Amino acid sequence: MSERPPRADPAVPPQLTPAGGPAADLAVEPGEAPPLDTAPTPPGTAPNLLDSLPPGPIPPAAAFSAAQAEPCLAVRDLAVSFRTRGGTVKALEQVGFTVGRGEIVALVGESGSGKSVTAYALMGILDAAGEVTAGTAQFGGTDLLHAPERTLRGIRGRDISMIFQNPRTALNPIRPVGKQIADVLIRHGGAGRREAPAAAIEMLRRVRITDPERRARAYPYEMSGGMCQRVMIAIALACRPKLLIADEPTTGIDVTTQAVIMDLLTGLARESGVSALVITHDLALASEYCDRVVVMHAGHVVEDAPVRDLFAHPRHPYTARLLAATPTGHASLADLASIPGSLPDLRRPDLPACRYIGRCDRALDSCQVSLQRREIAPSHLVACNNPL
Repeated sequence: MSERPPRADPAVPPQLTPAGGPAADLAVEPGEAPPLDTAPTPPGTAPNLLDSLPPGPIPPAAAFSAAQAEPCLAVRDLAVSFRTRGGTVKALEQVGFTVGRGEIVALVGESGSGKSVTAYALMGILDAAGEVTAGTAQFGGTDLLHAPERTLRGIRGRDISMIFQNPRTALNPIRPVGKQIADVLIRHGGAGRREAPAAAIEMLRRVRITDPERRARAYPYEMSGGMCQRVMIAIALACRPKLLIADEPTTGIDVTTQAVIMDLLTGLARESGVSALVITHDLALASEYCDRVVVMHAGHVVEDAPVRDLFAHPRHPYTARLLAATPTGHASLADLASIPGSLPDLRRPDLPACRYIGRCDRALDSCQVSLQRREIAPSHLVACNNPL
């Protein structure tokens, strides 16, 4: 995996980043890759993912407890099933986590672990075959899982915004991007039709799109993938939501542009005080940009911890395997460890209590019938009968 360019200093607002830094890179036209000024890692070495974290001591648990005292979002015991011809798929079971006010949380796991389904359930946009069968998701006094559609319409786009995996398919292909931003401002932001176009251009400027007046008249097919993702960020943040959900925001984008997009997304979120749930399979990305990591496997949350704690001391066997299988720097194939087995068939009526049991070398007989969820250290939760 290629190295990412260095991050901007989190203490420097994006608009004040010195020339030549990540914010300057945001103005590069599509197709022009800014130079990487990171030193190459010596061949054959596999640097620890902790190297990508900002310097400094691990934040005290009290700081994380304070952020969770009145969380922006609190999910408890979420369960989702899908009806299929082959049987009922138990996609999520007893999923629980919180997103603190102003906190950026990564929801990570391999493909099929239930990350996107979690986001769709929270937004009330599950496929027709999907059904929330249990749980609550408290957001500002509203249970998102049981609120009527009319209530959700008032929340989506205004209080909660979502960035989808593929910006080209999420954007309207036959409407200029400036008008799409203006539509959101009029519908959810209370803007008038006269001032909305100018406000849309200002949002394009905020996401560092060059010549925003001209770009506002462009259609999605006339823009690069990275540029379309910036438009999606502009739409998502246009009404200053309380919570932003980003579903794989760097999918299909080259590594250099991934760093630009994440610097932009997290920088604007922190600047505006927006809480964010970032769904990704990229642990390096999570370590670099997020405050806390929630790890999912086969529809279960298996570990939840502050980012430095989790990367320094993973306590669930799956998390440890996932970290060992993550390429870093110029690591060779010999440095990487694979995760044995595969995800279980979630249609099975006799699913074990721990869905990782078939892949785990620390499994106990009790893992078949019960699963302990405990706080193994301050602000560090793990669902495992035999943690590391």
